[in-house]
Amino acid sequence: MAKIKLKPKARKGVISIKALIKHPMETGLRKKKGKLVPANHIDHMVILHNGNKVVDADIGSSMSKDPYFKFKVAGVKGDTIELKYKDNKGKTGSKTAKSK
Repeated sequence: MAKIKLKPKARKGVISIKALIKHPMETGLRKKKGKLVPANHIDHMVILHNGNKVVDADIGSSMSKDPYFKFKVAGVKGDTIELKYKDNKGKTGSKTAKSK
């Protein structure tokens, strides 16, 4: 499972969500020592705010290694933010944090 840094910060009724996912994001097109490196990238990501889906994204192989995302949603201090993802190999990851 990839490491996820999730930092939701509430200010004036808006939560700024910053997320960094440590993931290789290989396209399957790069060669190493003459052989193709197998594809390994995030396909789908969801962000939940207090259990309600606010972001539902199909990512794909065009993102760089260790992708960084930033979103804003209406909310207050103490709200729960959860990030979930699934990669093309079927592996999943998730992280939950309270807005500060």
